Amino acid sequence: MRLSRIFMALTVGLAVAAMPTAAGAAQPQPPVYPPAEEVSLTVQPTAIFLGQTFTLTGTGFAPGAVTISVAISGLPNAAPAQGTARRSDGSAVAMSAVAYQQPQPAPTAFTVTADENGDFTVTYKPTRTGRYRFTATQETATRGTLSDSATGIVYPARPHRPPHGSGNLPVTGDSLSTPVKLGGGLAGAGAVLVLLSLAWRRRDRFGIGSR
Repeated sequence: MRLSRIFMALTVGLAVAAMPTAAGAAQPQPPVYPPAEEVSLTVQPTAIFLGQTFTLTGTGFAPGAVTISVAISGLPNAAPAQGTARRSDGSAVAMSAVAYQQPQPAPTAFTVTADENGDFTVTYKPTRTGRYRFTATQETATRGTLSDSATGIVYPARPHRPPHGSGNLPVTGDSLSTPVKLGGGLAGAGAVLVLLSLAWRRRDRFGIGSR
């Protein structure tokens, strides 16, 4: 009789001890994703001049849409006050108002499509100077959130320089017109003087002249 009571007590104790474990197992558990493959985003070249283009390349993503966000740091070049322009020495000069269309700024967020291998390539043309941080993000059902970032720098546009050895300014048609006209006038005056000289000699030869 006592032995049966001992077995009953052990059975009840084990049942009570197992209840928290069973309750925990019944709660919804967060999904467990398999180890994610390494994703990568690169920017080439890493530094450009304004007017040039970045090339963004992503690898290791899942096939489908990938969101690219762009964060820009660093202020653009200081511009002269409205209605003025800067000389080469840094001073400002007033200018009359003219119509000017501000270029559309480059997007700060856009979407690309990774191919069946999870790769993509896209170009991006900045419209202002500064440091650009590109972040590629993708939400997947089996791998969770995939993300990587890369940075590029945009410098002010390089000033235009003439080709080496072309220090002399080209001669235009307007600059040639004055020497041509002057030379033609001198040639005409010389021809008149020659004709007058020949006429004077003939006059003396035939005795024509003052007596």
